Formats: sequence, structure tokens, C-alpha cells
Amino acid sequence: MLQRTPETSLSVVIPVYNSASILPELLCQLTALLSSIAVDFEIILVNDGSTDDSWEVICSLARKYPNMLSGINMMRNYGQHNALLCGIRAAGKELIITMDDDLQHPPEEIQLLLEKLREGYDVVYGTPREEQHGIWRDLASYVTKTALKGAMGADTARRASAFRAFRCQVRDAFADYRSPYVCIDVLLTWGTTRFAFVYVRHDPRAVGNSNYTFKKLLVHALTMMTGFSVMPLQVASVMGFVFALFGCLILGYVVIRYLLEGGSAPGFPFLASIISIFSGAQLLAIGIIGEYLARMHFRMMERPSYVVQQNASYHSEVKNG
Repeated sequence: MLQRTPETSLSVVIPVYNSASILPELLCQLTALLSSIAVDFEIILVNDGSTDDSWEVICSLARKYPNMLSGINMMRNYGQHNALLCGIRAAGKELIITMDDDLQHPPEEIQLLLEKLREGYDVVYGTPREEQHGIWRDLASYVTKTALKGAMGADTARRASAFRAFRCQVRDAFADYRSPYVCIDVLLTWGTTRFAFVYVRHDPRAVGNSNYTFKKLLVHALTMMTGFSVMPLQVASVMGFVFALFGCLILGYVVIRYLLEGGSAPGFPFLASIISIFSGAQLLAIGIIGEYLARMHFRMMERPSYVVQQNASYHSEVKNG
């Protein structure tokens, strides 16, 4: 059991989406644990446009735990990372924990994250020993973490998860960040390079199915690559160089054939193949550049990362991001 120390001041931030039936048990387990390991703590539930009774349940829990819990209700569904950004900015304690709302992250495993954090790291991930997903979800997670590694520039990206512990000072690096495209893991790298991970238990989802589908994870991976990394542009540049070199080789082949045999290469099939290859490469490069331009366009519009509708809190006031 982790010992209480004066610096054990915790904010636990949990994005909520359609989890009305799980929240009471989650809060029961969390408050029991935090009361035993922290001298000061708060729990922040961010309702990310749930279509069930999640907000009503959060308001009820805020009345039940008036000195422990605060709730934030978003205007609509903005996505998990946007909701996390809102909750992280509202956190008022020394250490911040983020976790899911489905009890797949056992609250008692928070102690492992805190112990590792005290070794001098600024961010610690709770990496599942065994994940409870199907083959398509595992494939999408692999693609997402590979993209995250490129965006973060850190090997720990492959161990990243929604179960995190970090020092509140790290958020100062993205205090003024305003964009509809949010990736908390990349933003954390703006403030520190001291990352670590520990293996934790990963329980099956208590109720219902995961809201992260294969498509959503791939879209998230695309957002990370084009929103926080220049890797796709570098790939497009290398691809352009390779195809330019290939074109030069083809030109050399045509010239040499003409000089040696006095005839040209076969006509339409050869020409059509070359045009198809180069057209595909050009369209791919243009598409990549278009993704970057679209994100620049939306950032210039200054669309907020989130908008808060109302709070259920004993003291907190949360501003729009």
C-alpha cells in the first residue's frame, strides 16, 4: 500500500460517455482508494455529450460527494482527448491522473503509477499486461501507437494508454493550445521528455462495448500524423524523389533502346502504366498536403477545443478551451 505523504495531492480526470450505469461503482472504488493514499484529492468527471443519463448521474454524485467530485458538461461530443484537455485544465492538484470511465482501469493500480512517478519521471503510463480486444481493434491500436511514436518522437509511445499520471507543471506547455484537433499524449511531450510506463491490470469493460471503433482509431492516427508531425510530408518528399528517379531510369531505358535497336518501347500499355504510377503518386502527395492545409484552415478559424455547457461542482469554474 502506498503511504500517504504531504505531496500526495491528486486530481483524477475521467472523460464520460454513455456510462451512467458504471459511474456509481467507479466513484465508490475511487473515493475509497484515494482517501487512503492522498491527503488531498479531487475527481473531475467530464461529460462528453453523452446520450444517456450520464450528466444526471454526475450531478447526483456531486451532491453525494460535495468535497471530492466536480462535473463538467460539454455542449456536445468533442472526443475523448478534447474532454481530457478540459478536465486537465480544471485540475487543481499537484499530480493528475487520467483514466477511462468503464472500470477497465482498476483504481487500485493508481498506486503503481504514483510509485513510478516518484522515481523522478514527469509522465507515467499504465500499460495493460493483456488487452481485452479483438483482432481489428488490436490492429487499429498498433497503427495508432505507431503514428503516436512518430508524432511524439519517443519510444514510450508504444506503451501509451489512457491510464496516465503526470505532474501538473507539464500542462503549462500547452496552456494556450487552441485547436479542434487534440492529442494529449503529444501535448505532454511539449512539456517534458521524462516518460515511463508500468504494467497494470486491465479488466474487461463492466457494461456495454467500447466506443472506440476501428474507424475512429484510424482517424485518430491520421489526426496525430498530420496534426502533430511532419512525417507524412517527409514521406511524400521521399516518394517524389523515388518516382523522379524511376522516371529518369525509364527515360534512360527509352533512349538506350532507341540507340541500340532503332525502335521505341511498346506504346500504349507502357505509357499508360507510367502515367498511372506517376498520377497516383501525385494525387497521394496532394492529398497529404491537403490534410495539412485543412488543419491550418481550422486552426486559423480558432475553433475551440471544447465548449462547456454547465458545471456540477462545489468550487470549480471552468473556461471554454
